[in-house]
Amino acid sequence: MKIEVLAARAKAKGLSLHDKLVGYLPHYAPLASKAPWLMNLRNTVPGLAKLLEGPTGFAAGRKLPAWRGDTFKDSEVGPPDPVQAVLFADTFNRYFEPENLRAAQKVFAKAGIGIDVARPGDGGKPLCCGRTFLSVGLVEEARAEAERLLDALFPLAEKGLPIVGLEPSCLLTLRDEIPALLPGEKSKVVADKARMLEEYLADLADRNALNLPLKSPAQKVMLHGHCHQKAMGVVPAIEKVLRLLPDTSVETIETSCCGMAGSFGYKSDTQEISMKMAELSLLPAVRESGDNTLVVADGTSCRHQIFDGAGKDAIHIARLLEIALTD
Repeated sequence: MKIEVLAARAKAKGLSLHDKLVGYLPHYAPLASKAPWLMNLRNTVPGLAKLLEGPTGFAAGRKLPAWRGDTFKDSEVGPPDPVQAVLFADTFNRYFEPENLRAAQKVFAKAGIGIDVARPGDGGKPLCCGRTFLSVGLVEEARAEAERLLDALFPLAEKGLPIVGLEPSCLLTLRDEIPALLPGEKSKVVADKARMLEEYLADLADRNALNLPLKSPAQKVMLHGHCHQKAMGVVPAIEKVLRLLPDTSVETIETSCCGMAGSFGYKSDTQEISMKMAELSLLPAVRESGDNTLVVADGTSCRHQIFDGAGKDAIHIARLLEIALTD
């Protein structure tokens, strides 16, 4: 319903610069990543964020995700023999937090699981789920991205290979919005094989097929579930994987949305509401956590909200497992 409303609004009134910057992110990201210092000036030059607040709609009080020069490249993953799973490298982790994808690689390698990375069949720009386009009502653009993604993933899913992702809002689009955008056999088969990293590992553990030697990464781990993970019933899988850690207590923070909700928390007119949402339960719980506690949040927007509101670095479960790997 929200997407339909956004699409009707975009058709009637067009898109603001803010909407264009958010929606078309996957298209300009490859170019932007070649000059990260230039793209990050808004965060580093005093007064520039305030100057750009009006034209861009991004709240001056927020630092935007920092562009990286060491972006994740598909060539970093070589096809093993045999391939047991396929890694879907989403736009956010690829360009802003590539250490999460590299951590997942190390976890797979330590577990003896051969992975390949999903590559575009047309040899063009990296694959994208279309989530950013949907968030601003650009349904046709999202459908075009979804078609490219399905073309790349369907032959792999048809072979029975799990499609494993790290970013909840991206990977779970394969199970929710894409089958609605492109109903048919392709989307159905891919949706059936789409798994969050924690779901994939939990499935292996349930079958006693996960050989992943782990040590305790901290005395305690606090978990914040992403809204998509909650809506799609993924949180129990995260908890199951976290319970594999020896000598580590695990606490799930009982929260609603963290308040960031994609780009909602970055907008100048909704930043205050965003922080009020986070203050209901999430941020107080994180502030009370001790130095020996690690906070896990799979959503990139959630991690930024936690850092901005509580000054604590939350990490993806892939990085937590990387820390916990035994030598």
